Amino acid sequence: MDFDGVARLASNYYLISVTEFKTLPSSFQQNQFTWEIKSESSWFQWRLHEIWKYRHLLLRIVRRDFLIHHQQTLLGPLWIVFQPILVLGIYILIFGKAVGLSTDGINPTLFYLSGIILWSLFSETFSGTAFTFVQNAQLFSKVYFPRLLIPLSIGVLNYFRFLIQFALFFVLLIVIDPVHFTVLPFRTFSIFVLTTVIVTGLGVGCGLVFSVFTAKYRDLVNMIHMLIRLMMFATPVIYPLSMVDEKFRRLLILNPLSSLFELFRYGFLGAGTFEIMHLLYSIACMCAVLLFGSMLFNKFGNKLQDVL
Repeated sequence: MDFDGVARLASNYYLISVTEFKTLPSSFQQNQFTWEIKSESSWFQWRLHEIWKYRHLLLRIVRRDFLIHHQQTLLGPLWIVFQPILVLGIYILIFGKAVGLSTDGINPTLFYLSGIILWSLFSETFSGTAFTFVQNAQLFSKVYFPRLLIPLSIGVLNYFRFLIQFALFFVLLIVIDPVHFTVLPFRTFSIFVLTTVIVTGLGVGCGLVFSVFTAKYRDLVNMIHMLIRLMMFATPVIYPLSMVDEKFRRLLILNPLSSLFELFRYGFLGAGTFEIMHLLYSIACMCAVLLFGSMLFNKFGNKLQDVL
């Protein structure tokens, strides 16, 4: 579905609301409105009831973005699986064979693949959300709908992609080393939900913060790509936290993603360095960045239309 299709679908909600309003008694029309668009913006204007009302539009946007990414491509949706396999081969060859990095006693294939798919979830969600206004300016200028639908749709889409990549990881886990999953499946499932939801929340929250600035300063696009690359080396994606010296490990723990990657590997592969306080820190960071990012988005989202 293109931008015009999504705009038409969103406008249908407006037409329905206006039709319902016109059928109300005249005395009621003078005092109450179905909904009203104002020029003012607020830090705390989340409008959760509107987001729920437009939930079908959210699914349409997810479907549109999925088709846009995979239509007229050689492999289509198979790129979702082929990309981590290609990266996995490079990591094993360079970091496993040539450099000889430790994998904490874990099978290299499972170790690197777990880091690749979890990092892809964060990086794709972060970068996609950070360019919300830049990539959807045409849609925003055509029709009204809750703007937070776009960042939410990016998070949902990338989580769906992650589930497809996780299916590949799960198959290899069952074939190579299924012990830790089969012994405590409920614990593993709980760790899976906890880590993936927090990683997605961090990606959306960080993206919301940067989305406001990328709309005004286009040169930040390059900085965000560079920041994501640097963050990967500050996150235990290609190395375990146990091999890092103690004094540098404390710095890496400041990255809220570090303990999540270690917990994810511990749940499925039985090895990981983390503490409960580190996880609470990651949860607090996710809540803080989501709150701050959504507040910025609410306050300056409507004002950025003139800039775009």
